[in-house]
Amino acid sequence: MVDLLPDRPRKGRGAVSNRSGRFEAVARIRTDDGWTADPEEHPPAVATTLTVDASRTIVTRNESPDVPFDRSINPYKGCEHGCVYCFARPTHAYLGLSPGLDFETRLFWKPEAPTLLDRELRRAGYEPRTLALGANTDAYQPVERDLRLTRRIIEVLSAFRHPFGIITKSALVLRDLDLIAPMAAEGLAGVSVSVTTLDRDLARRMEPRASTPAKRLEAIRRLADAGVPVAILASPMIPALNDHELEAILAAGAEAGATAANTILLRLPLELAGLFEEWLRTHVPDRADRVLSLIRQSRGGSLYRSAFGERMAGTGPHADLLRARFRAAVRRYGLGGRRWDLRTDLFRVPPAAGDQMSFL
Repeated sequence: MVDLLPDRPRKGRGAVSNRSGRFEAVARIRTDDGWTADPEEHPPAVATTLTVDASRTIVTRNESPDVPFDRSINPYKGCEHGCVYCFARPTHAYLGLSPGLDFETRLFWKPEAPTLLDRELRRAGYEPRTLALGANTDAYQPVERDLRLTRRIIEVLSAFRHPFGIITKSALVLRDLDLIAPMAAEGLAGVSVSVTTLDRDLARRMEPRASTPAKRLEAIRRLADAGVPVAILASPMIPALNDHELEAILAAGAEAGATAANTILLRLPLELAGLFEEWLRTHVPDRADRVLSLIRQSRGGSLYRSAFGERMAGTGPHADLLRARFRAAVRRYGLGGRRWDLRTDLFRVPPAAGDQMSFL
């Protein structure tokens, strides 16, 4: 006979469990057959693995009225930052993997992304519009430090003078300031930095491998000093957990040089609802019921509603108050809305390798 064991948090990881995705016919459970001295004391670390994603396209298009761009590139599937609240976690279920620990440890990367992008931008009839980098998973997650895939993508965008916006919670974006700043100077680039909390301990538990809040604010400062338009994203706001920090986050971003801001109410689609509740009951058990109750009050009685127009902001008194506080704070600190209408008139197709040079 074996004993079922409760899932326990792993150092440096956000999700508590690795529960099966919604398409799987079997469920994972932790058990002890008696051979382990203390199976609950030190759960084994989970290493990050990388697998090549052989996708033949790189630009993802959308028609959602809730996002201000119609195309994006995600160099990676899965995200090592391990943010427990990440709305992209359920996408790992399409790969036959868990939206839990698998999402942050079993990553897929697209080494051919720069080549595929070059080919897409050369396509006859291509019309440039601002392209978002990192809209689903962070383009500057830790593995990017060695793989340098995002940098190679930006090099292609720079060669074509194609407008792009970066969304990240990593100070690693500063590594590519030599590419981003010249593009920004011509109205071709902007960066949005997500700061979920100013509490380093909460950030460590909630987004364990992302840059610390202080480093993200320093990244805003250095980007702004280099002339790059920066927006601060106070997202997601989680009722009774970090939403009391909204004004402080926006004030810190404005002081660092951000000129725009946005906020989104926590989204809990599909498997994420269970994973987040599990995290709450593990890390903040005294507040778990209160957090979940306020989320339901802001989601029509459910933990999530996916309708366009309300999935980002919610409804009800608590959501209304959060929006009012945000509007008042951006006025107070002189912050505007994020701009995605970057210049497209400078787009050009550079000569390809082997092309005959023009004599004209």
